[in-house]
Amino acid sequence: MKHIFQPGSNPAKPTFLVLHGTGGNENDLLPIAAHIDPEASVLSVRGNVSENGMPRFFKRLSEGVFDMEDLKVRTEELNDFVNKAAKEHGFDRSNVIAIGYSNGANIAANLLFTDADALKGAILHHPMVPNRETALPDLSGVGVFIAAGTNDPICPAEESTDLEQLLKNAGANVKLHWESYGHQLTMPEVEAAKAWYDNL
Repeated sequence: MKHIFQPGSNPAKPTFLVLHGTGGNENDLLPIAAHIDPEASVLSVRGNVSENGMPRFFKRLSEGVFDMEDLKVRTEELNDFVNKAAKEHGFDRSNVIAIGYSNGANIAANLLFTDADALKGAILHHPMVPNRETALPDLSGVGVFIAAGTNDPICPAEESTDLEQLLKNAGANVKLHWESYGHQLTMPEVEAAKAWYDNL
């Protein structure tokens, strides 16, 4: 997978797995990762799926309707890639925190839904519930920050509250943060994510 790896200045800090939104690339969220923790390592990945020339992490059938088979395959592919990248770049695989926006947040959420060891934590900007038909693993000790918009036209509010509840029911420590904006990633929610991260 096309990616950027930036080693951090403090090896005790996590490695951020950075996952862009539809039509983005591996450069988009680097400033956000640097703002949340300038000492952390960063593994920023470009989605392997193209939708009308726009990179994504998995296929969808229409807006808000996921191709579940492709989501499964691409989630496994991403998890395998992170495992290999940890060996190649020498970071601690057990200390990876995802930072995802929109489509990137959705595949990060699905990593949580499918593998208890995939992520130590996740910062999810405007995610949806990736899969309502699966039993979640035990996520005790996993911290998750969800940023949602009260008038997000792409991600209805109940997607955020349902995701919060599903993750909590699996044992995760979840913080749901609301902004009165739409689907865009805003600086106030990044600041809220940083404040949450600083207290982990």
